[in-house]
This record gives sequence, C-alpha cells and structure tokens, in this order.
Amino acid sequence: MANQEQSQNPTKPKITRETFRKSLTIFKFIRPYAWYMIFGLLALLISSISTLILPALSGQMVDISMGTSEYNWTLKDIGKLLIVLFTIQGVTSYVRVLLFAYVSEKGIADVRKAVYQKLIGLPIVFFEENQSGELISRLSSDVGKLYNVFSSILAEFIRQFFTLIISVVLLLIRARELSLIMFAIFPAVIIAAMIFGRYIRQLSKTRQEELAKSNTILSESIQAIQAVKTFTNELFEYRRYGKSIDNVVTVSMKYAHARALFALVIIVLFFGSIFFILWQGALMVENETMTVGRLIEFLFYMIFIGASIGSLGNFYTEILGALGATERIREILVEKNEVEVKEGNTPIPLKLKGEIQYQNVVFNYPTRKDVPVLRNINFEVQNGQKVALVGSSGSGKSTIVQLLMRFYDINHGSILVDGKEISHYDIQAFRNNIAIVPQEVILFGGSIEENIRYGKPDATEAEIIAAAKKANAWEFIKTFPEGLQTIVGERGVKLSGGQRQRIAIARAILKDPAILLLDEATSALDAESERLVQDALNVLMEGRTSIIIAHRLSTIRDADRIYVLENGEIVESGSHSELATLENGIYNNLAKLQFEMA
Repeated sequence: MANQEQSQNPTKPKITRETFRKSLTIFKFIRPYAWYMIFGLLALLISSISTLILPALSGQMVDISMGTSEYNWTLKDIGKLLIVLFTIQGVTSYVRVLLFAYVSEKGIADVRKAVYQKLIGLPIVFFEENQSGELISRLSSDVGKLYNVFSSILAEFIRQFFTLIISVVLLLIRARELSLIMFAIFPAVIIAAMIFGRYIRQLSKTRQEELAKSNTILSESIQAIQAVKTFTNELFEYRRYGKSIDNVVTVSMKYAHARALFALVIIVLFFGSIFFILWQGALMVENETMTVGRLIEFLFYMIFIGASIGSLGNFYTEILGALGATERIREILVEKNEVEVKEGNTPIPLKLKGEIQYQNVVFNYPTRKDVPVLRNINFEVQNGQKVALVGSSGSGKSTIVQLLMRFYDINHGSILVDGKEISHYDIQAFRNNIAIVPQEVILFGGSIEENIRYGKPDATEAEIIAAAKKANAWEFIKTFPEGLQTIVGERGVKLSGGQRQRIAIARAILKDPAILLLDEATSALDAESERLVQDALNVLMEGRTSIIIAHRLSTIRDADRIYVLENGEIVESGSHSELATLENGIYNNLAKLQFEMA
C-alpha cells in the first residue's frame, strides 16, 4: 500500500542552486538545434512587440474619432497599420510555432534515445534498486514535462516576461500618474492572492492524497475479493473504505471553504482595485488631464500586465517541475554503464569451451548486504558435463547461476571459465556464450519467429524452423494459421506454459551456447508438457556444459554430478546413485519424499 501511495504522490525534488546548475546540462540535447531556437525567439519577440502596439493604436482610434489625438493621423492610417501588424503577427507566430516544434521534437527524441540507451546498458543491480514503474515514468512523464517546456512553456514564459516589462515601461511613459496609483495598489493584491493560492494548492494536494488512499483500499479489496469473502470481512472493508471517504469529505470541505474565501478576497480586493483605478482615470478624463483614448490604452496595458503576472506564476511552476524532472533524468544519465550501447559496437568474437570453476565464492546481494547468500562455494564443471544444483528455496542455487551470468560482482573468491576469471572477459562476448532457460519464460509481445530469432538476430527462416523442430516446438507452431508469424501476446500469454518453454528452448538452440543454464525449466508443467520439454532439453544439452537447477529430482538422475546446497553452502555432492545411498542425507530424504509420492 505504501508503495502505491508513493507512486501516486512522488516526493517533489528540492531545487537548489547545484541541482539547477546540473539540470541545465539537459540543454546539451537542444544545442544541435540552437539556431532554430534563436530564430524562434526572434520571431517570438517580433510577435510580442506587434501585440503591444495594439493598445496604443486602439487609444489613438478613440482619440482620432473624438478629435483629441496628439498625432496628425487618420483612421485610415490606423487601419493600414493594423493590417500590417496583424500580418506580421500571424507570420511570426506561424514561424515561431514551427521552429519551436522542430527543436522540441528533435531535442526530446534525442533525450528519450539517450535515456533508453543508458537504461538498457545498466547492470541488474540498478533495476533492483529502482522500481520499474518509476523508471518508465522517468522516460515518459518526466521527459514529457521537458517536451512541454521546450515546445510551448518556455516560449510563453519569455513572451509574458517581455509583455510585462514592456507594458510597465509604456505605462510609465504614457500614463505616469495613473500607473503610480496602480503600482501602489497591485503588489498588496498580488501578495494576498499568492498566499491564498498556496494554501489552496496545499489543500488540493491533501485532498488528492486522501482520494488516492481511498482508491488504494478500493483496488486492494477488489483484487483480493476471494480473501475478503473467505474471511467474511465485507463489513470490515466497508468500514475501512467509508472512513477513508469521510476523510476525503472533511478535507474537501476545507478546500471548498478556502476557495470561497479566495473568491471573496479576489472580488473585494482585485476587482475593487481595478474599479478604483478606473474611477481615478475617469476623474482625470473629466479634469481633461487624460484623453479617453489614453485611458483605454492604459486599461489594455493593465490587462496585459495582470495576465502576464498570472501566467508567469503558472509557467514558473511548470518550469520548476521540469527542472525536477531534468534532475531525475540526469541521475540515470550519469549512472555507470555495464554495457556501452552504441551503433557498431559489436562484441569481440569469443568461443568458450565451458570449463567452470567456483573457488571460495562468498556473496551477498548489494540490496541486502547484511544477509549472506553464499558461503565459501567450491565446485567445478568440466567441458560438456551436466551438473545439477539441489536445495530448498533460498539456499543459493539461482544466485550461483546469476553470478556466472555476471549479474553481480562477488564479494570474495573467484569464478573461472576456461581458466580465466570471468571479470576479465568482455561482458557481452562472455554472455554470448551462455544461454538460460528459466522456469518463468518471458516472451516479447511479437511473433513466434521474432521470439526465437532473439537468440540469433541474423538467423535465416530455415535455421529458426530447424531450432523449433529440435525444441519440439514445430509440431504446435505449424498448427497455427499464421505459423511462425503467430502473435504470442504480452509476455506470451496466448501460449501455454509448455509452449512458452519450448519457444525458449528453440531460442537457446539457435544461440548455440557453450554453457547452458536451466533454472527449474520443467517444474511448473504438467506431465505431458514436461515430457516434451525434457526431450527438447536433452537435445539442447548434448555436447554443452550444463548447470541445472531442479526441484524435481527425476529430471537430474542422469547428471554427472549433483551439488546439494543448504544456507548458502554445499553440504553434499556426488552422482544420483551415490547421494541416494547416504543415510540421513538431505538428498536421500528429498529423493524418498518425491519418489514415494510419485
């Protein structure tokens, strides 16, 4: 529940001078398109200036019509000038939108590629320390915030800043006395509005948090409806949800009260201030110290100033949010790569024989440093041998395999392959010599052909079919109307467990590895599927060094050597026949239980 709430209400990063400076490094992705941005800003400036001329022309039209204009202009002259201004404004706005769109689309595409390129090359430890939902959010939501800033918010922020400054200057020049009255009143109104606005935003956030909690309760109770029914806790869940909704109502009423009070303040202070300024302007017109046209011009500029102040506050908040998003993206980009993912960066050709040695290996997971997982592990596997690892859950079997794949660095000892420490091999070249068939096969959502081809991207269709036949997969593949082009669905949901396993085996056959890792590859299958998968595995293991993790001891009777693990240590080793004769041995007890039950 806590994780869900955190994901719904992530902590806002604190923007300091240092994080701000670092966040600006994201602009390196915009640098290749700098000239497009410069011309876009120039078009923005021209468009803004043309807009700011309009209030002056509006006032002049009124003064000309009343015969009080200070210039020798006609309404026809004003009309021509308006046509020119609107044309300039339309063209520059069109150009500005296109240029900023080009910069934002190209720049953000480069950001997305760079972040994904970094992510895909990071080690397994990084993904264990960071939730997948959060990482996806960084690549979608956080990058989306940057896109909004570059495509529109930054341009609008600059526009409103220009508008505010130029409007203030023009007011001081064109209507000094009335402007000083406005500047004496407006700051107090703006400060009051900001205080109330911050309070209202906090209440709105609290309301959303309470609503998220109630949604979490709703989601949990529906997902666990069988448990609710089994324990007859319908009333308990109703009360829990009802209490949460009552909290939502309490906070919502506080929120409504604050909004009502804010409306009262705005009506009394803001609109009162505006009409006070209008009243002062009307007195100046009556005293003939200001023309009607100049008053209208003043009103337009005052509206521009008010709109700019309101917009700048909103845009400033958006930009701060984008800076926070930039910091989260930058955190990924500065991570140390396990693999450099670059075009043309192909692994060094390497063909291993598959001789494996574990020497005094000690290990604990980086995320659980206080819990020892492996203690002084020593064993070896000769080229072409089949070795099995047996033991209860948590004994360290899968960890041994993961260390061989170089998913983690060991704390002590060494792991050798062909007499050389595995850390001295190029990691991609080394992993190209290993294939794994896990218990829970994860397939991609594309076709069967694409999933098998994953073992060898440049494989021909004939090679794919040959691999499928060896994996006992071709028989069911050819029954599908679309054959190899059959879509397997997300994570292979359209295939049965046995079919998914055989696709994974075909993928491993196509890769043609020197070392094969089988992690309980048949433990979740029915008898018929297990027979087909085991036959395919036997084909796959021929002539390869194989390490088999198994719960079903019937699948490892033919293993050359079996190692029994308990609490991260090897406590027994030998062939099936040797271990089965050890009185009170762990393997012997497991064998008796399984074979007697069978």
